[in-house]
Amino acid sequence: MTQQLKLAGLAVLLSVAASQAVAQEKLKIGVIVTLSGPAAALGQQVRDGFALGIKDLGGKMAGRDVEVVAVDDELKPDVAVTKVKGLLERDKVDFVVGPIFSNVLQAIHKPVTDTKTFLISPNAGPSSYAGKSCSPFFYVTSYQNDQVHEILGKVAQDRGYKRVYLMVPNYQAGKDSAAGFKLDYKGEIVEESYVPLGTLDFQVELSKIASLKPDALFTFMPGGMGVSLVKQYKQAGLADQIPVLSAFTVDESTLPAQQDAAVGMFGGADWAPNLDNPQSKKFVAAYEAAYNSVPGTYAMQAYDAALLIDSAVKAVKGDLSNKDAVAAALKKADFTSLRGGFRFNTNGYPIQDFYLTKVAKRPDGKFQTEIVQKVFENYGDRYAKDCTPGN
Repeated sequence: MTQQLKLAGLAVLLSVAASQAVAQEKLKIGVIVTLSGPAAALGQQVRDGFALGIKDLGGKMAGRDVEVVAVDDELKPDVAVTKVKGLLERDKVDFVVGPIFSNVLQAIHKPVTDTKTFLISPNAGPSSYAGKSCSPFFYVTSYQNDQVHEILGKVAQDRGYKRVYLMVPNYQAGKDSAAGFKLDYKGEIVEESYVPLGTLDFQVELSKIASLKPDALFTFMPGGMGVSLVKQYKQAGLADQIPVLSAFTVDESTLPAQQDAAVGMFGGADWAPNLDNPQSKKFVAAYEAAYNSVPGTYAMQAYDAALLIDSAVKAVKGDLSNKDAVAAALKKADFTSLRGGFRFNTNGYPIQDFYLTKVAKRPDGKFQTEIVQKVFENYGDRYAKDCTPGN
């Protein structure tokens, strides 16, 4: 055998050994979400939806065992930075999935993407990274924040509501929600209330709503804020007088606490548990069996995040060393989304359908949102035009 052939054979053996080493090495994914305080239900849905996705994949991606490390950001940006650095430096994760809230995302985005680690957001989708600041290391399996609120603005306009009271939390996602609602709504905003994030007492705002008598209330109050608002709104006798158009205020994370007080209230979403396709029906049944609760968009988008990562890992045969190849594989989004049609825009945010939903009580006594109508089809966000791919 010639020296050249020997070297060639050795190279093949080394290549095989290297690929086997990659296959044997665990693939590590860090999940950073809010798991304590009034908003814990949102983070639990993401954690559980993602875990169900990994379970349905057999706990492996491209032959590599998957280890998930979940941490609580406590809804505190400074805590989130410390926790995410631990995931990157101590746990040496290959992907970071999270968070729930946009202010936390804004804190961790740079620390994660600067290390060329892929950050997959299963919920927060602020405008700040959808345009000029888009990144090949950042992907969103939910939506751009404005879009869900645009649904309600369009519905308010189409239904002829001439006067609307607007109430949102005073942080980035709250500001995005107000901007989103106003895109299609051309009527009068009788008042804009920006309340501190974490507010649980809305008596002052409810008194204003009662005196101004708007045609509708538009609000975005996630987690515990939504639970308190809906209960107080019902107790004030406003629920039967002034319809509520909301995003994330009445959904599967808040309904177990709101129950009958939320029935009939409207929301906007990219999915609901009664969406009629085989993969969604299977997911809802599996989630309810595993966690004894109804999954919301948080859980669905987290499950899709697991499938997205799996699609990319398979495309590169488990070898994550070529970051450009992984980014290209993520951008392809080569998986079957629970919501049906799903593809990425140039900015790593989805192009998808959006729906008006309404809270209903099921025959089994549980509560869920149900699709009323499709409002937008194959809808991409308005910031993508400012994103230059490969930034």
